[in-house]
Amino acid sequence: MYKSISIPEFEQKWNKASLPLIDVREDHEFSAGHLKGAIHIPLNDLPENLDSLDKNKEYYIMCHSGGRSATASHYLADAGYQVVNVMGGISAWKGEKI
Repeated sequence: MYKSISIPEFEQKWNKASLPLIDVREDHEFSAGHLKGAIHIPLNDLPENLDSLDKNKEYYIMCHSGGRSATASHYLADAGYQVVNVMGGISAWKGEKI
């Protein structure tokens, strides 16, 4: 089981603290613009990157609109990770992208 958060809720948290954010979009999407400090792990690469994640940390998961991040959140939660799906994704983000 995992939690979900709306973009307005995420924006409030993001503006107050540096959150561990995993962006699961493809390379070309990430290169086109992402949040500063985001960890880039494309959805298909998650299984081979699990060892780089800490099960004691809560990660926020983002994609373009929320579909892939929900899939990633489900997968990671089933593997024992603490995750929060960011609904709406980068397409709903109104803040700065790099």
